[in-house]
Amino acid sequence: MSEVIRLPDVGGDGEVIEIMVAVGDRVEAEQSILVLESDKASMEVPCPRAGTIKALKFKLGDRLKEGDELLELDVDAGEDSTAAAADSEPAPAAASEPAEKPASAPEPAPTQVQTEKPAPTALPTSAPAESARVHAGPAVRRLARELGVDLGRVEPSGPHQRILKEDVQGFVRSALQSPGAGGGAGIEPIPSIDFSRFGETEIREMTRLQQLGAANLHRSWLNVPHVTQFDQADITELEAFRLAEKTAADQAGVKLTLLPFLISACARLLEEMPEFNVSLLGDGKRLVQKKYVHIGFAVDTPDGLLVPVIRDAGHKGLLQLAAEAAELAEKARNKKLGSDAMQGACFTITSLGHIGGSGFTPIVNAPEVAILGVSRASHQPVWDGAAFQPRLMLPLSLSYDHRAINGAAAARFTRRLGELLGDVRRMLL
Repeated sequence: MSEVIRLPDVGGDGEVIEIMVAVGDRVEAEQSILVLESDKASMEVPCPRAGTIKALKFKLGDRLKEGDELLELDVDAGEDSTAAAADSEPAPAAASEPAEKPASAPEPAPTQVQTEKPAPTALPTSAPAESARVHAGPAVRRLARELGVDLGRVEPSGPHQRILKEDVQGFVRSALQSPGAGGGAGIEPIPSIDFSRFGETEIREMTRLQQLGAANLHRSWLNVPHVTQFDQADITELEAFRLAEKTAADQAGVKLTLLPFLISACARLLEEMPEFNVSLLGDGKRLVQKKYVHIGFAVDTPDGLLVPVIRDAGHKGLLQLAAEAAELAEKARNKKLGSDAMQGACFTITSLGHIGGSGFTPIVNAPEVAILGVSRASHQPVWDGAAFQPRLMLPLSLSYDHRAINGAAAARFTRRLGELLGDVRRMLL
């Protein structure tokens, strides 16, 4: 007897990140057929009946919701007829707890250092061949690649020796906390303190985005020899031009801020100074020269920092850049930004001008080799040769990887950036 199996109530919709069966496979009742990833968790979805799969109704990357067709199943003749009614009932357990962590399974200890596989003194930059043979879904493998983790060294805690995202994150925490890794050069890690001895405390979990960001920033800080070049740009005329074009921008349905000018100027400079548009290969001896110019910009969201990317930024006008940046920032804040929209940047801009401050040291977003930090512009007296004139000055902080860029090049970059921002007509030359 042929039967269509549908997705039960799993507490919301989700994306198919792994398909665990194929047409023609025979499955047992409660055997997992796919892995669904929601905004909160990953879960395996079981088949409620035993039988042979005649057709799959979904593919990798599909977003499924309750009631969507999963597969057509040729049900075994001996199956209890009453099971069909049970199939239509919701599965409340799946909504409250991911299927990857059944109640009978012991809770993993993510911060415990593995005794069989000791934490390395540094996270490997590439995963060796054995990582391909471990049991992990595409999302977990992607996370491992982003963090430079060899999945072959990660202890699984999921069913059937499956590696979960929590296992990868726990491995990173263990590696960073081990002597010689977290502090670098054998420096002891920061000791644990019972802060409740001094007053009332509360333990709050970091969001997944904050955890990933912390690991990425720590890795970049330990691996990249940072230097920061500080400068100022006179944007008096640029600000006058921006305000004068407010009506045109409103008619185009966009808000013309300083960001599009910065993106356009930096894209121009990456073409003029290609040594800033490179990445170092893992051997530390070769550079990848990029022939494209994609600019990332940091967006502050309630869950943490995201960096969407504007592609081919040098080929777009100010109004187009303003519209695209606003759209990407809105998606980032509403958790609708896909992973592809945050990949491929050649250079990153991070701005604190809307908050305040006169300068800061941004951390290079490796594998990029430079990042521009922008603080709040302020009116300052500037000597013009005859008298002091009030000018609107914008603080610039350019952090760079000293392995790829020398100090003279960084100083030329900020000076040239000041020239472009000081006279917007230069961007047209």
